Amino acid sequence: MKYHIEYSLDTEEHLQVLTRRQQIIILNTVEKQLQYQPDVETKNRKPMRPNPLAPWELRIGNLRVYYDFEDEPEPIVYIRAVGVKERNNVRIGKEVIQL
Repeated sequence: MKYHIEYSLDTEEHLQVLTRRQQIIILNTVEKQLQYQPDVETKNRKPMRPNPLAPWELRIGNLRVYYDFEDEPEPIVYIRAVGVKERNNVRIGKEVIQL
């Protein structure tokens, strides 16, 4: 089953803070990794402990994509936030969050 990818308005703002190269890497990887079986845990895709962002994380080097998904009524992956991992923190937009 193919999932539709939907970016939140906040996520679009988060992307603008990143470099053009980082934006392209995120957009391409999300398309490749999350269109099919976003609920399957892999080396770079894992469910997270409860947090204010999202229940799933996609790791792309030091970049992070936080998402959730639903199967019904139609299969959609919701991209909730994107950021850059910096030690124990993640910089999302102009905000630093400790997860």
